[in-house]
Amino acid sequence: MTTKKLDPKEAYAAMYQYLCDLYERTNSDDLGSFLGGMLLMDDGKPADSAVWSDWTDAIEKSQSKNASDIDFKLF
Repeated sequence: MTTKKLDPKEAYAAMYQYLCDLYERTNSDDLGSFLGGMLLMDDGKPADSAVWSDWTDAIEKSQSKNASDIDFKLF
């Protein structure tokens, strides 16, 4: 498998696809609602205006740490 560094929009699209695939397997109402807020509108911004800033914050947090230092616990 070759790896390519994704820009924030490409990574967002990959995350969105992953969550859509998960939704198809689970039919989770919560996940469906979340995906609705993630939909990109005609202006290229998510339907829920907070999603993009949350996404870029998450990118910054993950880039400021080594992958081995990221706490993969939910709480």
